[in-house]
Amino acid sequence: MDGFSIVIPIYNEEGNIDKLLKEIDNQKDLKFVYEFICVNDASSDKSLEVIKQLKLKTKITFFSHQDNLGQSRALLTGIENSNYNNIITIDGDGQNDPKDINKLLEIYIKSNVCLVSGIRENRKDSFLKIISSIIANKFRSYILKDGCKDIGCGLKIFKKNIFLSFPYFDGIHRFLPSLFIGFGYKVKYMPVSHRPRLSGTSKYGTIDRLFKGIRDIIKVKTIINSNKLNV
Repeated sequence: MDGFSIVIPIYNEEGNIDKLLKEIDNQKDLKFVYEFICVNDASSDKSLEVIKQLKLKTKITFFSHQDNLGQSRALLTGIENSNYNNIITIDGDGQNDPKDINKLLEIYIKSNVCLVSGIRENRKDSFLKIISSIIANKFRSYILKDGCKDIGCGLKIFKKNIFLSFPYFDGIHRFLPSLFIGFGYKVKYMPVSHRPRLSGTSKYGTIDRLFKGIRDIIKVKTIINSNKLNV
């Protein structure tokens, strides 16, 4: 199989980047060829300086946005500049456990699917964030019929060429299972662990995400229906 590009979006994660990259690199069972691509989304802390220092010690490709464009655009930048057709995404805050990459990878290879998406178990977030996420996921799954209990998990493996075939919009990273399924591609879900944030703060509010999420659901539904009409 072709190699893998591990794309990590970063926004104000100066205290998490070094540890996260070391954790991934220390996974002895990762026997495939892979590359690190870090995308700094105009961090206001020392994230960019940390990445530059890490680049001197290990093989890291990095890109840096001049303006804060959001997680979807950061992922798009990394994916467009990746060398491989197999993409692994993992959040830069360290709450995803790199040990779970192997679990997803095994399913991705053996099941010959186009996307494997993590489902976070025992989430280490605030009660309000967990409850709002549960409600949003149920509503989205009802409308889009994607069967996904946790669309917000950053740990995913998928095909680059398929991702780039979708119409881009801000927020697309949260709807990859919906789009892959809606366009007729095979998807698998895998329970993964979730860890407390060790450094920094969450970048997402609750109310603003709710209203944006509703708009995005409508947008994704329109994209999927348009594809079906053109088939």
